[in-house]
Amino acid sequence: MRRNLALLAVLLPGFLLAGPDKRELWVYAPANYLVPAEADRIEALLRRARPLGYTHFLVADSKFSRLGQMDGRYFDHVARVRRTAADLGIEVIPAVFPVGYSNDLLSQDPNLAEGLPVEDALFVVAGGVARHTPDPATGLPGTGLLDRRAWGFVDESVTLADGVACSARTDGNARLMQTVKLHPFRQYHVSVEIRTEGFAGGQPEIKVLADGERSLQWTSLRIEPTQDWVRKDVTFNSLGAGEARVYFGVWGGHRGKLWWRAPRLEECGLVNVLRRPGAPLRVRREGGGDLVEGRDFAPVADPELGTKPWPGEFTAWHQPPDLSVRNLPDGTRLRVSFFHPHIVYDGQVCACVSEPKTLGLLADQAKRVHDLWGGRTHLMSHDEWRVLGWDTSCITKKLAPGRIVADNARACADLLRGVVADGRICVWSDMFDPHHNAVDNYYLVNGSLAGAWEGLAGDLVVVNWNFGKREESLRFFSRRGHRQVIAGYYDGPPDQIRDWLDAARGVPGVVGVLYTTWRQDYSQLEAFARIVGEATATP
Repeated sequence: MRRNLALLAVLLPGFLLAGPDKRELWVYAPANYLVPAEADRIEALLRRARPLGYTHFLVADSKFSRLGQMDGRYFDHVARVRRTAADLGIEVIPAVFPVGYSNDLLSQDPNLAEGLPVEDALFVVAGGVARHTPDPATGLPGTGLLDRRAWGFVDESVTLADGVACSARTDGNARLMQTVKLHPFRQYHVSVEIRTEGFAGGQPEIKVLADGERSLQWTSLRIEPTQDWVRKDVTFNSLGAGEARVYFGVWGGHRGKLWWRAPRLEECGLVNVLRRPGAPLRVRREGGGDLVEGRDFAPVADPELGTKPWPGEFTAWHQPPDLSVRNLPDGTRLRVSFFHPHIVYDGQVCACVSEPKTLGLLADQAKRVHDLWGGRTHLMSHDEWRVLGWDTSCITKKLAPGRIVADNARACADLLRGVVADGRICVWSDMFDPHHNAVDNYYLVNGSLAGAWEGLAGDLVVVNWNFGKREESLRFFSRRGHRQVIAGYYDGPPDQIRDWLDAARGVPGVVGVLYTTWRQDYSQLEAFARIVGEATATP
């Protein structure tokens, strides 16, 4: 082992730190420590990685957000991995604070999700229940999928017949589009049935574009290559838009066949209604005063909010809860305002960091995770924070989203300093990088993320994964005085790390490289270490 470490010292002169700090070669290694076989897997990976020169393991587990619910088995498995790492001289770095991918945190309270606003949706009373009524009614072409003229456009690769749209093998787009009128700040439900046969090479999507090219709908459809007719449902908030273009289709080349039928668009009611102080529910008579919850109408909650298929996971569409009213005659028109989350891609939901309870959960996690692993280094998981700044708890701060992110980063760093005063704090780069995600109107962020980087003290280590603009990004954080670890591999060709290291030449403060895999693919662990060594040995 000493011979291998000496070789690493020769090959990695670019990763020398001031003082006694070591050169750093990291491995990203998430696991489920409740399962003994997972602990075995991480121990084996540690033993495999150390002779290759790897010095740090970045560990993650969804259960870091609910350690108070774990039994003794979990802590025994972690202790075993921790001992193995210590024996090998590998530093373990736990990931904390899931404020972008917040589902794990939201398993503690799904009402802490960031909310999008619905304003004055119409509900009409009948038989003691106020039911949502579209206002005004909107929808897709009444002729369904029979008539090309009913759509804004239909790509030539799409065949319409018998109420079904079919796209077969093509090298280009295969889409249907219709422009629809919307009411600003309302929640809408889109459904469609899909059938596939040998479909590959692309993903069917429902896109809703407004105000130029801003997308209001980000939920993935999750189809199988071959499946019989299955209904898919998504929801979106119109935000400030009075009109949008609704697409059903595939962008880019694909193989096989894809059929669409029975598309539907409708305004919807209290689906995934959030209930917390910073996401208030307001019910009022149309043209009159507010009603009081518990007196004029029964307490409102969505029992399916963040509970299916397990706590912390959200379904975009399900039957909304009723609004049961008291002593209101049939025909009474109510206006209801509330907040709901949005699901991004395959399930991501963001937490609202402006809600005090959220910071309380983060503080609890910081202490519990540090007690669990006992290390001096932690990584803050501020990453791809795609919904932010819409609910009352954010709006009342009168701060731009970039400032909200900056303030939260400072608060989270202070939490870690509170549990390990002389510790080291790392953070993913993207939400603090003006060359990456710290930009205007990122996904469903309500404004600009500019200035988010002001929340990072100079002693924080930035784990930089902005490969597309690596030169600009590396120099930006270096000029701000940050040390950096380069996040490479990403389940691609391992020799791509050479491009990163070329960009890092002459950039002060680049102290390490991370083998980053989201697929738990460690087949290139040896090749990656070798290529890093070869690249950094070149004059």
